[in-house]
Amino acid sequence: MNRLGRFSFWEFDQAWYTPKYYKVTGVFFLFLYVFFQVLWGAAGDIGETASAVLGLIAFFIFGKGLRNSGAIWLLLAAVAVQGVSWILMHQYRPEWVPDNPQFDRLAKLFIFIAVAWWLGGSTRNTLVVWLMASIGFIAATFIYGQGVDNWVDGILHGKRTGFGIRNDQHASMFYGVCALGFIAFSKRFICRPTLVIWRLLVWVFLVGLIFLALLIGQTRAIWIATTLSLLVMLVLWATWYIRQGDIGKVFRNILAGFFLIAFILGSVGWLFGDTLIKRGLTEQSVVTELAQGDISHVPYSSIGIRIHSWVAASEWIAQRPFTGWGPWGRGLVIDHTSWLPDLVKDNFGHLHNFFIEIWVAYGVMGLLLIAALAVWIGRAAWRAWRGGALPNDMALFSICFFVYWMIVNQIESYMSFWTGVYVFNLVVGGLITHYWRWKLQIKADPESRDNPNAFSEEYKIKSAAL
Repeated sequence: MNRLGRFSFWEFDQAWYTPKYYKVTGVFFLFLYVFFQVLWGAAGDIGETASAVLGLIAFFIFGKGLRNSGAIWLLLAAVAVQGVSWILMHQYRPEWVPDNPQFDRLAKLFIFIAVAWWLGGSTRNTLVVWLMASIGFIAATFIYGQGVDNWVDGILHGKRTGFGIRNDQHASMFYGVCALGFIAFSKRFICRPTLVIWRLLVWVFLVGLIFLALLIGQTRAIWIATTLSLLVMLVLWATWYIRQGDIGKVFRNILAGFFLIAFILGSVGWLFGDTLIKRGLTEQSVVTELAQGDISHVPYSSIGIRIHSWVAASEWIAQRPFTGWGPWGRGLVIDHTSWLPDLVKDNFGHLHNFFIEIWVAYGVMGLLLIAALAVWIGRAAWRAWRGGALPNDMALFSICFFVYWMIVNQIESYMSFWTGVYVFNLVVGGLITHYWRWKLQIKADPESRDNPNAFSEEYKIKSAAL
């Protein structure tokens, strides 16, 4: 193994070739992007741009056997969709589109191609990057806004806090993803290979901190999405062990989980009962109006603003359902819908739903593109797992993340902002890097296509090392 083969926690011996100094440079900028994107945005932006550009160059030059990846065709389709929408809108209402087509709105969702390249097909590298992102984000919540006072006000005074990151919802979104990750990878984190006490204590502290942040973030959609995703995780986990015939282990863990959940809920109720009840009942009048089917009288509360903006968006979609209104579509809905009050026009420039925003901007073309991207990612992760390249816990996390991501982007358009783009590209990059490793494996040995034991024992040891 050469000197770069293994550098501390990072594996430089990877599934595809990149010149070593180019590789070191790319990984450096990847680290800059991953760790500082939330903590120090200026440095993170430099890392994002450099790692993306260098990664794409390396992919096209050295990515033999991968250049025909579905991701590249989908990226080209994203460019085409945005170009067609801009051309048609430029002919219809040139003042409602920028002077030149803007391709970054959808193209930035494909930064995962570069992320996957620098990860080199390594499970260890993927987990390192995800852990670095989590640490950088958690550190930022103690620095931004009012710093530690954010936590004090939330815990002692029941105040809602967004930790100074974008707005109140976005920090909670990050913490929801962290919750899924730390629970899905709990065994890997705690055991090495048997239980390590100090790792257990660190894990308990971090998970407790994450759920505390979710509570004081007071974002109901995140509460719902996190709860449902964890339930999916529990069902999938139990199903797996039952199919393996280890019913006793399932029963013991469910019993332990029951007492743990009861303890957590009791503690939460005692510490935050009044806050949770108040937050939960805030939208009672909105629910009542919706139940009666009278949308026109829904008040402009948090949920009410979303309902009214979606109704306004539907009116614009009906006029240009197939090609949309171009990249400024969401702003056009807010600014040029006459019946929306100044409260909405002055304070919001988006529609609180990523999929509706895509429909408004790029019509059915855009929706089909996003659907195709989701299907391709899901199929790639499935094939990598079935072929033995993607570990079980990572596959479990990917499914639960998909459930979580679908829910939260229905209520807030996270993928229209840097926060959601960042999370999406890191998670998807980690999955696709395993898929590409599997593709290269089956090219070298076609008989290993659906053989979970196809990967060498050396790789399995590396994958489980973190």
